Amino acid sequence: QVQLVESGGGLVQAGGSLRLSCAASGGTFSHYRMGWFRQPPGKERVFVAAIDRFTDRTYYTDSVKGRFTISRDNAKNTVYLQMNSLKPEDTAVYYCAADRRFTLVDITTETEYAYWGQGTQVTISA
Repeated sequence: QVQLVESGGGLVQAGGSLRLSCAASGGTFSHYRMGWFRQPPGKERVFVAAIDRFTDRTYYTDSVKGRFTISRDNAKNTVYLQMNSLKPEDTAVYYCAADRRFTLVDITTETEYAYWGQGTQVTISA
């Protein structure tokens, strides 16, 4: 069973950048597809980005395309979310998620991920 710990959140002004990290332990990291989700204040958690295992194919929600980049370093057991040109609407708790099941229907849905981190707060001021 893999454990996930996010870091890198904080308070930045609009237009700034942050890089979130998610360190994994307890499993063979390269076997896991990894995702980032976020939960804005008072709203439901939603998909942000994902990177598949073996192929490293990436997926993004439309609102972050061109601004966010997901990547992974299998040697460091870490997945990253580079966030540029941040907007106040990016304010949320960001969660890292992982899964290694062979069956996959939709990599953007929460139910495709069995393992979750505790989240890191990202606040963007106007």
